Amino acid sequence: MRFFSKYTWRLSSNKNEIFITFDDGPTPEITEFVISELKKFNAKATFFCIGKNIINQSEIFRKIISEGHAIGNHTQNHLHGWKTDNQEYLKNVLTCENIISELDQKIGNTKLFRPPYGKIKNSQAKQLLKNGSKIIMWDVLSGDFDTSVSKEKCLQNVLKNTKKGSIIVFHDSVKAADKIKYVLPKVLQIFSDKGFSFSKIN
Repeated sequence: MRFFSKYTWRLSSNKNEIFITFDDGPTPEITEFVISELKKFNAKATFFCIGKNIINQSEIFRKIISEGHAIGNHTQNHLHGWKTDNQEYLKNVLTCENIISELDQKIGNTKLFRPPYGKIKNSQAKQLLKNGSKIIMWDVLSGDFDTSVSKEKCLQNVLKNTKKGSIIVFHDSVKAADKIKYVLPKVLQIFSDKGFSFSKIN
């Protein structure tokens, strides 16, 4: 069995549901736009937050929670696992986990984790899994972070590859803002019209 099989790439579901996720927030205006669009469709999502952004935007962070979305850990400083010493990496993850717990006692120490850039050493992942973390990857990469990808192409990336149980990656970041504002409302409308619901990851 490949080590990658211990990561979650998509979710099996009996329902027509998909799982939209957002990395790199909270970010002023952009995260709030995302929350507003999701609400129009009674959609729930999972936000993989960076610890330093949680500290700087604690009110937005609390709004994500109050709207019923799930929170995941995206490290304290958006670390690249392949380029980071194991001890430093795991400490950075724990710092973010503690900030999430301190700011919202109801959530406690969330065990949903997504490695920045999708890059993590097997040795780092092994320790996180041992500590009870769920490593959430994806099967649909929108490409909203890539400046060479047009907003139309970004939309097609999602429409062509999403199926029941898919985990879609978006970013509520400044870099992705223009594409998110174009793509997210269309994705929510199109899949809603097809009878899909939008669920958070537990």
